[in-house]
Amino acid sequence: MDSSAQTQPQPTNAAGSAEKKNGEVLIRLDGIKKVFVTDEVETHALTGIHLDIHKGEYISIAGPSGCGKSTLLSILGLLDSPTEGAYTLNEQPVANLSAEQRSRIRNREIGFIFQAFNLIGDLTVYENVELPLTYRGMGAAERKRSVQVSLERVGMSHRTKHYPSQLSGGQQQRVAVARAIVGKPSIMLADEPTGNLDSKNGEAVMELLRDLHREGATICMVTHDPRYVSHAQRTFHLFDGRIVQET
Repeated sequence: MDSSAQTQPQPTNAAGSAEKKNGEVLIRLDGIKKVFVTDEVETHALTGIHLDIHKGEYISIAGPSGCGKSTLLSILGLLDSPTEGAYTLNEQPVANLSAEQRSRIRNREIGFIFQAFNLIGDLTVYENVELPLTYRGMGAAERKRSVQVSLERVGMSHRTKHYPSQLSGGQQQRVAVARAIVGKPSIMLADEPTGNLDSKNGEAVMELLRDLHREGATICMVTHDPRYVSHAQRTFHLFDGRIVQET
C-alpha cells in the first residue's frame, strides 16, 4: 500500500456531518507533524494531520502498527507535543500552556485507558483509582465516594484491597477504566483498550465506553480491531503518519 496514492481528506469541520452539526469543536489539529530525531535518523511519525473532534463525539483511529496512532493519541492527551502545527483544545492553543496547566488539564479533563493497564503494582485497587483524585487535592470523604461509585460501575467493588498482580487481565483493565472515569473527565482517550483482553472482557470494556459516550463524554479510541472500529461515529485511517481516509 502506497500512502501517496491515497486521497488526503480535507480538514473536517462542524458543517461536514449531519451527526455533528450541533456540536462545538472540542479539539482542532491543524497541520500537526511529529518528528523523532536520533543521532543517526529522523523518523516522521506524523505528517500534516488535520482533524476536528466535536464535543460528545465518538471517534476511532485505525491503521497498521507503526502508522502513528499512539503518537497522535499522546499529542491529543498532552503527553507529547507536536514538532509543527497547531493544537487547539476548547478554543485555547495548547502551545501556550505551561507544564502545570497541561498537567492540570490531564488530571481534570482527560481520562486515559492504556492497553498495558499501567496500574501501580504496590498500590491496591482502591489506591490506584483514588490516586488521580489525590493529585487533585480532593477531600478524603469525597474521594471515597467517588472511588466507590467508579469501582461499582466496573464491577470491581469487591476487589478494593487486592493488588494488580492478584487480578486477571480483564479485571486489571476494569480497574484502569475505573481510574480513568473516577474524575468524570470530558475526554476519554483509549489506546488499544482491548488489546490484551479476550473477547468477553474486551466487549465489557467497549460497553463501558459506549455508556460513557451516551452520557456525554467525548471518546477517542485507537484500535486495530475491526470489530470495534464500527462502534465509533467516525473513523480516521492512518498510514505512514497521514490520515488517508475518513469513514
